[in-house]
Amino acid sequence: MSKSIEELYSKVTPVADDVPGTLLQPDLQREVGHFNVFNVEDLMRGNRDKPPMSFDRRAFYKISLIRGRSRVEYADQEIDIDQCALWFATSRVPYRWLPHNSTQIGYFCIFTDEFLLPAKGGLALEELPIFQPGNCPIWSVTNEEYTAIEALFLKMTQEIASTFPYKYDLLRAYLLELIYLGQKMQPASALTPGHNASTRLAAQFADLLERQFPLDSPQQQLRFRTAKDYADQLAVHVNHLNRVLKETTGHTTTKLIGSRVTQEAKILLKQTNWSVSEIAGSLGFADVAHFCNFFKRQTGLVPGSLRM
Repeated sequence: MSKSIEELYSKVTPVADDVPGTLLQPDLQREVGHFNVFNVEDLMRGNRDKPPMSFDRRAFYKISLIRGRSRVEYADQEIDIDQCALWFATSRVPYRWLPHNSTQIGYFCIFTDEFLLPAKGGLALEELPIFQPGNCPIWSVTNEEYTAIEALFLKMTQEIASTFPYKYDLLRAYLLELIYLGQKMQPASALTPGHNASTRLAAQFADLLERQFPLDSPQQQLRFRTAKDYADQLAVHVNHLNRVLKETTGHTTTKLIGSRVTQEAKILLKQTNWSVSEIAGSLGFADVAHFCNFFKRQTGLVPGSLRM
């Protein structure tokens, strides 16, 4: 269900002749990873007659600086952009961008986890606060902030076309600066790691929950479905886990599991052609009736209402 880098290039490459030096062919060597930067205005000009992008997970990360009225569909949320926005998209959450008109400007860069590994000392991108599960990192930016962030994208654009032998190291530095700028926009509570035992246990639970997703085929099933499943895996009593999560998040273990399963159900209903029965089985429900009752309690809707 993930869109690959090759699929992205198949859509944007036709405008390369009109924009010399802007769209470069991907370097897919594993030891290097992949990085590229694009000008939104150039792509809008070359793709005016093409249908809107599909709602999918991508096999790469993406950071976008957008000016213009548009809408972002991200996981099970819809966010309207009225003026300027900075948007961080991960490879684990499906999304699509729907511009309201062709007068969009800005930039975006795409990159793989492997590209940044040398600069992060082996730290995975999903461990950075900006890419933590459950976030929807789309923020409005002022004109002054837009100008400052645009300067970074311009440096990337110039550097990627250069012959400087250390250009990838420089691009990694620019990319990390962009990520840290985004992290500065997050609330302080999201950036300050906790050090007590309760906070660590809550973080371990969140990581264990999120690592079960995405579900890529009807044959793939959730390994852990109940609060006791998670407590057993974390080697704690289920009552202790529930108390800790209630203190740190304000929600019970069952509520947190149910919310994440509901989010994945919405994604699968909107993004795939799996039957409702296949989705129910993959999410750990004994039958369709149990899944439909669960979904109705969570959303007030029947599963079929989300089908396109």
